[in-house]
Amino acid sequence: MLKKLFGGNNEEKKETKVENFLTPKEIVKELDKYIVGQHEAKKAVAIALRNRWRRQRLPEEMRDEVAPKNIIMIGPTGVGKTEIARRLAKLVRAPFIKVEATKFTEVGYVGRDVESIIRDLVEIAVTMVKEEKMETVMERARELAYDRLAEIMVPEPQTSQQSIQNLFDVFFSSQKTLGQDLEKEQSRLKDERNRIKKLLKEGKLDEEVVEIAVTVETPGINVIGIGGDMANLQDMLSSILPKPKKMRKMKVKEALRYLTQEEAQKLIDMDEVVREAIDRVENQGIVFIDEIDKVAAKSGGKGPDVSREGVQRDLLPIVEGSKVSTKYGLVRTDHILFIAAGAFHIAKPSDLLPELQGRFPIRVELKPLTKEDFIRILTEPKNALTKQYKALLGTEGVEIEFTPDGIEEIARIAEEANTKAENIGARRLHTVLEKLLEEISFDAPSMKGEKILIDREYVRNKLENIIESEDLTKYIL
Repeated sequence: MLKKLFGGNNEEKKETKVENFLTPKEIVKELDKYIVGQHEAKKAVAIALRNRWRRQRLPEEMRDEVAPKNIIMIGPTGVGKTEIARRLAKLVRAPFIKVEATKFTEVGYVGRDVESIIRDLVEIAVTMVKEEKMETVMERARELAYDRLAEIMVPEPQTSQQSIQNLFDVFFSSQKTLGQDLEKEQSRLKDERNRIKKLLKEGKLDEEVVEIAVTVETPGINVIGIGGDMANLQDMLSSILPKPKKMRKMKVKEALRYLTQEEAQKLIDMDEVVREAIDRVENQGIVFIDEIDKVAAKSGGKGPDVSREGVQRDLLPIVEGSKVSTKYGLVRTDHILFIAAGAFHIAKPSDLLPELQGRFPIRVELKPLTKEDFIRILTEPKNALTKQYKALLGTEGVEIEFTPDGIEEIARIAEEANTKAENIGARRLHTVLEKLLEEISFDAPSMKGEKILIDREYVRNKLENIIESEDLTKYIL
């Protein structure tokens, strides 16, 4: 099911069958493995994702006319907004970046400009495609690395002045004898390298020390400027100037890893990597803009936050569709999917610029989490917190078991803490569990072989005094 949704060239896309793509129901089903509840939000992102595939199936003249249906997620912190977007991107292997709207300033202010979002997204895509390409050539690269290491460990014989004189003497006395000697030497060298290569493959030389030439990373050139062109000057200079090398001693197994990576780099076509990365960004890229409510104007833009409306104005052309200059070339943002999120406790979605609101036609409200949701979060997902802690302490030889009534009590305390203090959603479970298992985590190295039952009584003994305190701010909860 976890297949790449938009791989290959246009001809391949046209030939791909519908069955090879995730349907909205299948997308929601996959998201359910990691995120509890929030069905409406999952449904919205699943439809938005499926619409991208539908667009790829349209005739070319209509394809460019179909704009992505960007989404605003509204809900308090810790209810799953970021996790839905992140899991969605991972599900389809799409380039994904999460940014905080508050980190950006409008042009003219000191800070990051919004176009850096797209430049960073392209870097992520290039790295993603490069890793995929390297995986396909890794077997060939490993063979080349064995050959290189065998050559390093069995070098060509050093030719001294005396041996050169001897060769001249032999040459003039008998050319036939010289040819035979050279053939014997080459044959002996080849046999020895093959023998070393076989030992390398069997891992019998892993702990031996070898000296190889490694590339030295030189300190970068810091350039202060505004805009992407100046920011990319360092990258352009580093690509022009050759990187120096130095000899370094390391174990054979480490040298093999280094040489394999180096050979894999040589086998891939970086121009093709860049082309595919830009195509993925333009057609599959997902940008998650968190804290969008923090840049919503409230009172005419006066005071220290005067640049907030400017950030919205700068975001507008990118969300609408424009060309952003990157070190890999121009990148179109017309079909990048933007998912914005915010709590909107103080500001409202209607406080955003009308033009920006229009570019986020889908609005989804995520519900606050209840005790029942917490119970499901602790037990159902693949990466449930109880499973994580059980595995972590298992590495120390300590077995912990959470009983159903213990999990219910943890959920109740988390809900109560969210009610009495700031509501931080599912993140409260992290703080509750960390406090609950603090002593076990500390003493685990000396508790090897013990089994501990985390039931309701255990949870109450550890946390009841804290939760009953009027001033929760004194505690981690």
